[in-house]
Formats: sequence, structure tokens, C-alpha cells
Amino acid sequence: MSEHSVVDVGDVRLAYRTWGDSYGAPVVLLHGLGSSSASWEEAGQALGEEWRVYAIDLRGHGESDWPDEYSVELMRDDVLGFLDELELDRVGVVGHGMGGVVARLLAQDNSDRVERLVLEETPPPFPGCITAQVARPDEPLDYDWPVVPAITGQLADPDPEWAETLGEIVAPTMIITGGPDSSMPQDRMPDMAALIPDCRLITIPAGHYVHEERPRPFAHEVTEFMTS
Repeated sequence: MSEHSVVDVGDVRLAYRTWGDSYGAPVVLLHGLGSSSASWEEAGQALGEEWRVYAIDLRGHGESDWPDEYSVELMRDDVLGFLDELELDRVGVVGHGMGGVVARLLAQDNSDRVERLVLEETPPPFPGCITAQVARPDEPLDYDWPVVPAITGQLADPDPEWAETLGEIVAPTMIITGGPDSSMPQDRMPDMAALIPDCRLITIPAGHYVHEERPRPFAHEVTEFMTS
């Protein structure tokens, strides 16, 4: 079972879950859009057998604050502040979907803080890979709806600098794709991988939510990569 905690990062309170030995090497998990740290429960427990694992509720999601101001850059800054508050110097970072974009920006802009980088089903930073047209669900949400149009707008029309600076990622990187059953287009994943200097690309055929559908194989691949 995970342990639940909160930390204040600037004006935003972030909730997070932890697994594993408190003296273990740190690995930070970042969830996708409309999700939360709860999505990592099984994978986090498996990774906790080898690492000290931290799964954050990004702003506007889960039990973290919903400040009604959203961008992947603000989320990147929140994660950097989280590392500072918890005195985590260098970490492995694993991001799913939107969380992978946040993780990628963190690695691009703060190379001294990211030891290794895993991007699971992360939208490539090229126009046309993601649609910005998303309808609000009818059921109650455990995330702040304005975060969705804000983030999908950025992912659908990405800052050109995101692609231009992929070559500045110095952390060894692994991209995990979900194969043909994924709801996210797979054809540009190799293009993103080719622009990152030290990058491998693997497929775990489980659709978009690899870490939820196949938590043990996912954790195994991440652990093998982190220790290679």
C-alpha cells in the first residue's frame, strides 16, 4: 500500500504517494491528463521493491490544489519545486501521457536533476499528433476540467522549441509505446526517439495505459532500464 503526504510548493499544495524503502534511490512518477497518482498504485508498488517511489498529483488533479492556472511549464516548475522541498537531488523520472511531456521538459531544462527518463505513451512534440477538441464528461470529475482544454491546446499546437531542444536531453531515455491498441497515434514515436541522443524505444502491447494494464511487465522494463 502507498503512503499519502502533501507538500507546499510555492502557492500550490501537491499531494503525493510513496512506496518503497525511504533510503532507496528516488524515482518520480507523473500521471497523465485527467488521472492522478492513484493510477500508479500497482506499478508503484512493484517499483517500490527496488526504489523509493514518489507519485505526484499534478496541479488540477486528484488531491492537489486546483488553482485554475494550467500549463505543462507550470507543472514542470511544480515538479522541480517538489524535488527541492523533499531535497531530492537527482532522480529517475517516469511520465505517462501529459506527465511524460512534463518529465521531458524537466529533463530538457534541468539536466542536472534527472538521472534517467522514461516516457510512456507520451505525445511527440509535433503538430497534429493530438487533437484539441475534447468534450467534458457528464459524470463528476476528480480533476479540474479547465486543465483539459489548457493542456490539450498546448499538446495539439506544441511550442516549436520543444522539438528543437530534444537533442539537449542528456539523461538516458526510454520511450514505451502501447502498440496498435493505443488511442494515441504511434507513427511519430520513432521520430521523437531519433532526436533524443541516448534513447531506446520499446513496445508493450497494452494500449495507452501500459502501466495500469500491465503493471508488472512495465515495472520490470523500467527497473531494467534504470539499472542498465
